[in-house]
Amino acid sequence: MSAESTASAAASTAASNVEAFDAVDVIRTKRDGRAVPEDALRWMIDAYTREYVADSQMAAFAMAVLLNGMERDEIRVMTDAMIASGERMSFAGLGKRTVDKHSTGGVGDKITLPLAPLVAAFGVAVPQLSGRGLGHTGGTLDKLESIPGWRAALSNDEMFAQLQGIGAVICAAGSGLAPADKRLYALRDVTGTVEAIPLIASSIMSKKIAEGTEALVLDVKFGSGAFMKDVGMARELARTMVALGADSGVATTALLTDMNTPLGRAIGNANEVRESVEVLAGGGPADVVELTVALAREMLALAGQPDADVEAALADGRAMDAWRRMIIAQDGDPDAALPTPRETHTVTAPTAGIVSRVEALPFGVAAWRLGAGRARAQDPVVHAAGIDLHVKPGDEVAAGQPLFTLSADDAARFERALDALHGAWEIDDAAPPVGPLVLERITA
Repeated sequence: MSAESTASAAASTAASNVEAFDAVDVIRTKRDGRAVPEDALRWMIDAYTREYVADSQMAAFAMAVLLNGMERDEIRVMTDAMIASGERMSFAGLGKRTVDKHSTGGVGDKITLPLAPLVAAFGVAVPQLSGRGLGHTGGTLDKLESIPGWRAALSNDEMFAQLQGIGAVICAAGSGLAPADKRLYALRDVTGTVEAIPLIASSIMSKKIAEGTEALVLDVKFGSGAFMKDVGMARELARTMVALGADSGVATTALLTDMNTPLGRAIGNANEVRESVEVLAGGGPADVVELTVALAREMLALAGQPDADVEAALADGRAMDAWRRMIIAQDGDPDAALPTPRETHTVTAPTAGIVSRVEALPFGVAAWRLGAGRARAQDPVVHAAGIDLHVKPGDEVAAGQPLFTLSADDAARFERALDALHGAWEIDDAAPPVGPLVLERITA
């Protein structure tokens, strides 16, 4: 081959590798507050997934989104592009209606555990792809791994078979779902852009839509222990995600729920499993039962059963039966003893009065410091670590009465946990005002 023809071939190859857009132009568009054209935005997500766009460039783009926001159509396109970056599951051959639930996370939020088998007791399939905790919010998989033998990793075939036979699956999401989001989520975590509502919404909904469920109920939390402290921002996030679901053909509703106080009385892993089983047995804390029932009603309504008697399924054992079958199917032993801590420390009331405040965030941080959570994704959790609340706001207490108990495998952890709880609770002369647990319902 002549030098001329070799040069021509090289030029042709180079031309075929020319990218359709430039990341700098996309960044400038959003930096200047303008909408990014659809084809350019799709390219940006695809090029970042292929590692053509550098982390530094995507970080700049994410910061521009945080500062300037996105139009609804931009968020839809970005979500769709992240879905297109990986596989998309389908439950079309299941022969059951499918409905999922997602919580934006909180302290003591074990609702998925009783909720999935409760909804499955009505013949509805619940494919609950869950995650692990990081920081003060607990992870559903970490809680369930307190159960001896239970495994989070299932193949798609195992998941499908379990949904067909039992109706409920709580397991880890496969790496093939929305890989663009996996890269972008990790980047946001270290660049101060986690709070961008368009990025939160597209992150959550890309995975949920790719999962292939027909319907979705969102538990969007606000308050001290929530991702969104401000109720207005939580409402905006909920509306954005409900709109994304509607745009993608997934029937979606959202509940705005209060996370100023921890849910229930258990904060941790094994103790939250115990509390969930209490709910499935027809007992449990009133707030956990209330939210479980509210979300179950939403899910069943979307699945075509608006009149389902949810409370009856908790009372008569149907939900518990579904729980046991679900745990056994994933090699867990529902009758096995759960881990117990080596060390405990109980804090008592210094004076008599009425508990006026138990603030969620400090209690979540304290449980994390006790070993119930992880600072890095690769860190192990101590399943027996956590906090058990003996009182809730509005309870009357006597001097010396136990308020809460810290649990850990190493007593040296108590000091830093107690530091986190300084000023996090109060005893007063009067009962605090009581607001609704479920503030608002948002639909398309």
